[in-house]
Amino acid sequence: MPIANGIRVPKQGTNMIRSMTAFARQQGHGEYGELTWEIRSVNHRFLETTVRLPEELRAIEPVVRERVTQRLGRGKVECNLRFKSAAAGSVALQVNDSLVDQILAAADKMAHRLHSSHLPSIMDVLRWPGVLESGEQDFTPVQEAALALLEQTLDGLIEGREREGGRLAELIQQRVEAMRAQVEKARTLMPQVIDAVRERLKARLAEVAENLDKDRLEQEMALLAQRLDVDEEMDRLRTHLDEVSRVLRHDEPVGRRLDFLMQELNREANTLGSKSADSGSTAVSVEMKVLIEQMREQVQNIE
Repeated sequence: MPIANGIRVPKQGTNMIRSMTAFARQQGHGEYGELTWEIRSVNHRFLETTVRLPEELRAIEPVVRERVTQRLGRGKVECNLRFKSAAAGSVALQVNDSLVDQILAAADKMAHRLHSSHLPSIMDVLRWPGVLESGEQDFTPVQEAALALLEQTLDGLIEGREREGGRLAELIQQRVEAMRAQVEKARTLMPQVIDAVRERLKARLAEVAENLDKDRLEQEMALLAQRLDVDEEMDRLRTHLDEVSRVLRHDEPVGRRLDFLMQELNREANTLGSKSADSGSTAVSVEMKVLIEQMREQVQNIE
């Protein structure tokens, strides 16, 4: 994966559909000790990042948030870092000589006042708060190691999201093809539906009138056929399905666009159902809605 300004960026021109649900864990060791990153992400409308860091590395939190924002588009992301320091026993202890002098001077003064020869022991002095001080540890190398390990963990998270995204894209494309079959079925059924409606209408009118005005009947049938015509809906459905297939090949976050397309597909399927004049076309409309709902469930998990 190429690197720009110290940040890994995804390659262009590949299928980058990503799920928002994934988990990654990376561990690193060095002279500083042990670092462990755990990052998990789940569905969310926007990008929401929670960062938990040990107190010693709290200073890198803004950088961590920036790196996550640069690498991820959407999802609720939890970043947890654990740090086990190897320097706990290697940090040199220093004696606060000034405080020791004050303690001994005070002890000598009290001994003189009380006419006592008892003075505090060495351990008594060492146990006095502030007498022993630990040298300050430079956490810069640890911070750098933590940020480098963060990039590796994000790599793993993104790879997991892409693998799951690829599976989601396959499932959605399968539903798209099933929808195409239903569109063609509806288009094939429509002439038969109109003929059947015409025959039913003729039979019904024959029951109530002896002399039918054939011209008037044909006019009514033409109006009825126009109301039942679903060619525009079929064309729009095919256009939306083509767009879904095209979007699934994008190399950028497409979840919101796919969600919008699901709304458009559902609108056309509802219109088709409202124009249904027989059980066959009604069944087609119902099957379309089922497929759209299945796609919508998958889309909710896409970045």
